[in-house]
Amino acid sequence: MNPPRNMAQRLAAIAQRLGLGGTDQHKVAQRTRSLALSFSAPASPPGGIGWQSGAPLYRLLDLPRGALSGPVQEDKARAHAALKKLVGSRLLEPEEVDLRAVDGLYTRGPLANSALPDFEALAASDAGRQVRIISYRDFGKALGQALPGFERGIELQLRRADWHGQRLFLELDNHVEAFACAVAYARRRGLELRLPARVRQFSLQGSALDDLERRYHVLAMPTQAWSDAGFMGLLLDTGLPYARFGLFNSETPETLLLPKDHPQADEFGNGLRSIGAPDLLGYLRGCAA
Repeated sequence: MNPPRNMAQRLAAIAQRLGLGGTDQHKVAQRTRSLALSFSAPASPPGGIGWQSGAPLYRLLDLPRGALSGPVQEDKARAHAALKKLVGSRLLEPEEVDLRAVDGLYTRGPLANSALPDFEALAASDAGRQVRIISYRDFGKALGQALPGFERGIELQLRRADWHGQRLFLELDNHVEAFACAVAYARRRGLELRLPARVRQFSLQGSALDDLERRYHVLAMPTQAWSDAGFMGLLLDTGLPYARFGLFNSETPETLLLPKDHPQADEFGNGLRSIGAPDLLGYLRGCAA
């Protein structure tokens, strides 16, 4: 929670918003060009069997208000509302799914962010080798551990997301290695097992992305920026509105949002882009392609 500001601070902030004081746009542009920051575009990690692997867009699903930091509560609230609209979900009609088509795990366990490429890689790991599946009987036992009652056609709860392509993730917390090894065995042996399933589809919302682009500069900032005297001086001296949050790293916020309807913030955003700050909206659009 932000501490209350005195009347002088409030009046100064209002004046800065109206362009009646502080550093003008020309000086913001000059100071921005003089910054010595090393920018790099966010890498697109290879998606794996863990729901939290790959692009970190899952963090936008339930983005808490406290995830954003900045000097003014109202500015953070507006940015938060825009970000919350970026990812939507819908429950698809029930369907039958061949168990061999499931190739990911939505779990709270240690495999939540696993970058292993497939269940076969997990089966070949130390943890996977603890699940011994040599015969069809072993297969049924392992699958029964992970999915009690699968013989009765229990309904699977699956997830799919734009940023994971067509990959299907099973919601499962117990005996996940047994499930993965059973699927790998079924693929190897050509065993078809169809079960009813509900798929929740998560999608990046194009209209929300367009709206965010109209209203904000959304830039990836290097860690060094938050301790750089020139960069932090620009943020603090001008009193311009901004919000920051950790899309890529929850401990070190790296994403800067600057509203385009504020002249100084817009000038700062344009200046940062001119010296190499990567546009995260382009990255997000690429994730949904």
